[in-house]
Amino acid sequence: MCTIEKRGRVFVLTLTGEGEHRLSPDVIDAIRSALAYAKTDYYSCGRRGRALVVTAQGRFFSNGFDIAWSKAASSPAAFQARVISMGSLFIKLIADLLALPMPTIAAVNGHSSAAGFILAISHDYVEMRADRGFIYMSEIDLGMPLPPYFLTLIRSKVSDAKVVRDLVLRGAKLKAAEAQAKGIIDGSHIGAAETVEAAVRRVDELLERDWNGDVYASIRRSSLPEICKAVGLSEETEEERQKLLFAVAKL
Repeated sequence: MCTIEKRGRVFVLTLTGEGEHRLSPDVIDAIRSALAYAKTDYYSCGRRGRALVVTAQGRFFSNGFDIAWSKAASSPAAFQARVISMGSLFIKLIADLLALPMPTIAAVNGHSSAAGFILAISHDYVEMRADRGFIYMSEIDLGMPLPPYFLTLIRSKVSDAKVVRDLVLRGAKLKAAEAQAKGIIDGSHIGAAETVEAAVRRVDELLERDWNGDVYASIRRSSLPEICKAVGLSEETEEERQKLLFAVAKL
């Protein structure tokens, strides 16, 4: 399902196999477990100097929710329960990424559709392979409504309202160069390995600043209040910020 490898101060989480990396409950749980491992390591190393890169093997970064798994349910009620299960677990995964005390970068190696695209842009930065794959919100073509938090996240990450319109109401399929020109991703690169290497270079530059990860996560959450609220992350109180300030001062 996924592996997590520690390369110095950088964790590289890879969705494994040559499939579409559909986001079933088992896959989501595996990713969340890998993030928990990275978070535990961060707290054991003095709360500094860690970063995360997420990528995948094969032609796909992720093709969204595992709809086939949902449709294999034994009844309409069971189908509905499976859809709800995937959605509720995925919200928790997005919350995990938004609260993770380290910079995060998606190295998009191939097609990134629907929930797979949402997963990618939940990271702080997105590097994308230019010679294969596209980003795509497929719900309009599949006849499926968008979960409200999907749209909240897209609006939080994409500043141009016309680009948002084209993504969700036209089902635009964008390759890396166009996605970068529209401000959706941060860089495009030839080849999957080169995309991961670019992501690692970016986090290496960030790690030179030696930021406190708890402060980093606090500022990230403050800068994205709408999506944090949408996925159930409570707004930090002034008291919590003061406690963090004093804790950092003592390190």
